[in-house]
Order: sequence, then structure tokens, then C-alpha cells
Amino acid sequence: MTALVPQPRRIDTEWAVGYTLTSATRIAADPALVEARRWLQQVLRPATGLDLDTQDPTAIDPESGERGIRLLLDPALGAEEYRLRIETHGVAITAGAAAGAFYAAQVLRQLLPVDAYRAASIHPKTEWILPAVNIEDAPRFGWRGVMLDVARHFLPKADILRFIDLIAMHRLNVLHLHLTEDQGWRIEITRYPKLTEVGGWRRESQQGPVRDAPGDGRPHGGFYTQDDIREIVAYAHARHVSVVPEIDLPGHSQAAIAAYPELGIGVDANGEGGPDLEVFTRWGINPNVLNTEDSTVEFFTNVLDEVMDLFPGSHIGIGGDECPTDQWRDDPRTQQLVRERGLSDVHDLHGWFLNKLSAHIVARGRKPFGWDELLEGDPHPDSTIASWRGMTGARSALARGFHVVSSPDDQVYLDYRQSDLPEEPIQVGIPVSVADVFAFNPVPAGATPEEEALVLGGQANIWTEHLNGVRAVDYAAFPRLCALAETLWGSDGDVVDFQNRLRRHLARLDAIGVEYRPEAGPHPWQQRPEVPGRPSDPAERAAHIAELVANISLPSQHPKQ
Repeated sequence: MTALVPQPRRIDTEWAVGYTLTSATRIAADPALVEARRWLQQVLRPATGLDLDTQDPTAIDPESGERGIRLLLDPALGAEEYRLRIETHGVAITAGAAAGAFYAAQVLRQLLPVDAYRAASIHPKTEWILPAVNIEDAPRFGWRGVMLDVARHFLPKADILRFIDLIAMHRLNVLHLHLTEDQGWRIEITRYPKLTEVGGWRRESQQGPVRDAPGDGRPHGGFYTQDDIREIVAYAHARHVSVVPEIDLPGHSQAAIAAYPELGIGVDANGEGGPDLEVFTRWGINPNVLNTEDSTVEFFTNVLDEVMDLFPGSHIGIGGDECPTDQWRDDPRTQQLVRERGLSDVHDLHGWFLNKLSAHIVARGRKPFGWDELLEGDPHPDSTIASWRGMTGARSALARGFHVVSSPDDQVYLDYRQSDLPEEPIQVGIPVSVADVFAFNPVPAGATPEEEALVLGGQANIWTEHLNGVRAVDYAAFPRLCALAETLWGSDGDVVDFQNRLRRHLARLDAIGVEYRPEAGPHPWQQRPEVPGRPSDPAERAAHIAELVANISLPSQHPKQ
């Protein structure tokens, strides 16, 4: 019973017989909570073989013997807050809103035997017993997320839906989809069809992170139609997961330039010309960037309009990371634009370009969401900053009054290797273990209470240069995402207790079919000895990060307007 992940805030075990699901069990719900009732019924019916019919809440008398499962609304509770009470004669879920009821239903499923996570009934004589408990629970952070890069390696829609179920199981509530890159454009834009016709595939992929790694000679591609996106968003919404799209600009854009050369460097004042590029087949930072012509700004405001029509959430990602300025510096036309706009040098073009797009996003009632490189200029006041280069960006953003989502690479980059074992597949970065993720705190040390209030939460990032399919993503994500869910929900910091619960929780992942990394190290079939890795040590990483964050502005230099 105690192997709940993430652990609720308060659990009181009752010294009584629990409740057993039977053919007589009914599920009733307040009208505001019918979606949670429907989800619970849908996931438990196949595994248990029980009908679990639904009823109007007035049809179950709280004073009668059989009370079934009741989902009750209490507006005095927070939107994600719930209470779960299990007694001999029934189950009562009380929630402040639909999200809280859904999280309570997830906990209820964890309290059942592990076969509740199977897609069919395999042991017909199983007794589906819920222990007698009283749980009171609410999360610490409102943004409990994971970024999934579907641009480097495309994941089919079915894999995205499965991933949404897995993060919802752990009460994570944000899926940040990294949809565009140098290596591929993954979302249909009807106004610009060549973004997917040309930009949606590449002729091969680099094999591994070493600089002279060969290509695999195999075309790779795929994209989501707008109806696919609508389905993904609706599926996530039903599980209280908000999908945040990211269109990465003005770097990491070679797929777009390959489709529309007029977006690249080398066009003249009439917008003619442009580079002849293919969709990038290598990894790493790419010198090919967008030009900053007014026509390019208009192109991407049109793109973002279609994106915002598809994604109804509050945040729209614009990237902003790893944008070299060498091409801007060497291009006469770009130098002319710098002078015409009254900018000091080409470095100011980065902020100028992104602020144009940010203003358009804000005008449509949304919030720009970008990586901490935005802080190298003056981000739009409504921007939310994702701090990835350690916690330096988070500290600077908070000092300047911006909202922050913390995602430091040394703690929550799940494409990084998981140990120093030589068997780890395609090793990159420093080791990031389950315990490292568990120790993650989105609030920087020394933050004031006012600054802490600006921290929306945190997220893990799963970059997929070296994760070429769902099995590799499973290995990278789990069980480290379990640790992330634990800390963002509000862990008490007892890593030994968490690890003990996690070992039992893994049986649920086994039942679902998640190919997670075993505690002792990878299975033989999870290893990739044919692809050399390139791990870094902490000293090298510290020097690299120090160089990357050198241009992050302090509040005295660029106060928030």
C-alpha cells in the first residue's frame, strides 16, 4: 500500500478491512467530475473484468451498506487538491475540481493489485481489494513537466499518446513538445506546406555524438497533421496534461530554411536569394540561422497563429537557445538591418526578433516560453524562462521578475547517461541518476519568498539525438521520471524511502510494458556498443556552462519593464 509514487502529502492507514471491488460496485460522480469517473471506469474494466457501472450521485445513499465509489466536489479545496477515503463499505473521493479527482483516481489505481495496470484480465480469481486509508493531498508546484524532443527523432502519434498516459500516471501535468529543429519540422502548417513536405525528413542521421561519427544512410522523417495535434491535445486535456508547443527560433531552424531558402542568410533587400541547404543530418550547434527580415518575422507570426489555433494552453514556446551570430556578423544585409533598427550590434537581433514574436503571442492572450538565452537581452515582460544551463538562468530571471520553469541539465536532462558503467548506451553528458533527479529543487538556493513565488515549477528534458525510438525513450525516461514526479509533487526528501517504494512501483511499469533502466544497469539489449559515446566530466561541464552563461544579464543591466 505504501508504494505510491509520487507519495501523497498525508496518508493515514485505517485499522479496518478495506473495500473490495465486486460485480456490485458502482461509480458515481458529481456532474463536474464525470470525466474522472469515465477514465477510472475505462482503465479498470479491462483489467478487473468488472462492469463498474456508473450512477447519478444521488443514487448511492451514503448511509446504506454498499456505497461504491463516489466522486464528490468541494469547491473549498484547490483545483489539484483531493481527499481519498477508503472504508469497508465504499470509497469517497472529494476534490476541488476535475484535476484533483483525476489524481485521486490515479492513486486509487495504484492502491489496487499491480495487475490493475494490465490491458486485460489475466487472473480471473484476483480479489481487487483497496486498503482502508485516509489520504489528503495536493501538489507543491503547478508546473510538473517533461520536454520531449520529437524533432531530432520523430515519435509516431501512438507513442505520444502512450507517453501522455505514463506521465499522467505519475501526476505530471505538462508535456512540452519540441516540434522543430535543424533536423526536422514535425507539425503541419497549412499556409506553408513545404515545412513538412521538405523539412519533415532528412536523408540520414549522425550515428553517435563524436564529431566525425558516420551517417547511418537511412532516411528519417514524419510529422503530425493538424488533426493529429488536435487529437494529442484533446487526449492530454482529458488527463489534465497541458501540451506546450515549441517552435525553436531563430537558431535550430535549418529544416525551415531548407524548405523556404528566403528565410536564410544571403537574401537581398527584396527578399530574394537565400542558401541552398538540406535538412541537417548532423547533431550539435549549427551556424545556419534565420535572417531577421520583416518578411521572416511575418512568416513566423503566421506559423505561430496556426500553432496557437491548435494549442489552447497558456504558454507558447519560441526556443531562443544556441543561436550563433557569425552569419549575421558576416552578412552585409544583416549589418544594414542592425543600423536601420538602431541596434548596437548583431547580438541585439536575437532579442529584437524574439520580442517581435513574443508581442504577437501576448496580443493573442498567451505567454511566450523560451530558454534562458532570452535573458541575454530584454525579454518581453510576460515571458516565462526555462532555465537549462544550471540554475544561473533561474536566479537571473527571478531577480528580474520573470516567471521560471527550472530544468537544469546537470539534474534533469534525461538524455544524459545514468551512471559511469561502460554499458550505458551512447553516453553523453555527466551521470544523472535517479537519486540526482530526486534531489532536484526548482527553487534556487537563496531565493527570497517573493522570488520563490515566481517559480512555476520544473521539468525534465528528453533530447533525442541518440534516442531513436520509443524503447530508447523508455530507457532514458524511466524510472528517472518517477523521481521527478516525486520531487515536484512535494517529496519530504527521504531518498531511501523513495527508492524502496520505487522498487515496488516498477512492477506497475512492467505490467504496462515500459522498458525502463534496471537499477543494476542496462539489459544487454538496451546497450549500444556499436555507437561510441562522448561523456563529459563535471569540471569540463562547469567550464562549458560558465562560457555559455557569460552573457546572461543581471537585473541592474536589463531591468524588467
